[in-house]
Amino acid sequence: MAQLSLHKLSKNYDDNTPAVRGIDLDIADKEFVVLVGPSGCGKSTTLRMIAGLEEITDGDIRIGGEVVNDVPPKDRDIAMVFQNYALYPHMTVYENMSFGLRLKKVPKTEIAQRVENAAQILDITELLQRKPKQLSGGQRQRVAMGRAIVRDPKVFLFDEPLSNLDAKLRVQMRTEIKKVHQKVRTTTVYVTHDQIEAMTLADRVVVMNGGLIEQVGTPNELYHFPATKFVAGFIGSPAMNFVPCAIEETAGALRVRLGNDIVFPVPQDRTARYRAHIGKARLLFGLRPEHIVEQRQHMEPNQHAFEVELEVTEPMGMETMVFFLLQGTELCGRVNPNAGAQSGRRMKLVADLGNMHLIDDASGRVL
Repeated sequence: MAQLSLHKLSKNYDDNTPAVRGIDLDIADKEFVVLVGPSGCGKSTTLRMIAGLEEITDGDIRIGGEVVNDVPPKDRDIAMVFQNYALYPHMTVYENMSFGLRLKKVPKTEIAQRVENAAQILDITELLQRKPKQLSGGQRQRVAMGRAIVRDPKVFLFDEPLSNLDAKLRVQMRTEIKKVHQKVRTTTVYVTHDQIEAMTLADRVVVMNGGLIEQVGTPNELYHFPATKFVAGFIGSPAMNFVPCAIEETAGALRVRLGNDIVFPVPQDRTARYRAHIGKARLLFGLRPEHIVEQRQHMEPNQHAFEVELEVTEPMGMETMVFFLLQGTELCGRVNPNAGAQSGRRMKLVADLGNMHLIDDASGRVL
């Protein structure tokens, strides 16, 4: 078990293209941290530098307080789980899981005990004598995790381990990985491009973009208090709605104007914060689809009604997604399936302004 620290970590490729741009990150002992972001954001490169599979250009990596920049991968006391399982096809599950221990000449009785314990944790005891070709994708991924667990490393590294699985199995394996971490409390760094995976698994999420860290926080912090437009748009599914707006003042009260027809009062607790932005250009109003719902008989404080023509409706069973245009921008809401939403019809919706975000479009900062 160990703390993991990255200090001014950077990576430039041979053509001087920066992949990671001097990031700082401290991961506590036993913490489960997920690096998430779009393709090319630097998350996998960061993981590979931690593993020692990629040379660093500058900065330090510390595992358990010791700088490991020049330590070979095999001596870093880390275990990595890849997306392609990387199992030996000619070996049984037992042999695959025990291979690293056999190389280290660990006594046979200890190897057997470690493999049996890991197999019980992962519920694969009955598979130990099978070959990888006899296993499903989910079972192979369990074996790959078991091979990492038996090593009892200081740090687990997961490189998009679920990306090769179908959607249903991904959900199942997400739950399994969380259960395993609750049983085997090892410091874990997990890389994925799937923000739902990140939100459901992590103690803390690190959102990366363009080789930089945009924001670090708990899933709840990132969802409710994004620091930038990028984080606000990346976290949450469907993505947050953004529409150009203006902040106005009338009789001492602030209003947010979305085009000619829709004007909402700014919540009282936001007034002081937003007052400095009255009349400013290039402001965006941000609101998640789940905070745009059908009009109900009793509205909560900071909920305000507006009427639009629906462009498209998508019945999802437990809810219906509704899409409409505002200032030429398509917005999305989530309404009750019995609310009577129909494409081409006008509908009264309600915006929950207690969850609105005001964004400076020039800097990308949430104000």
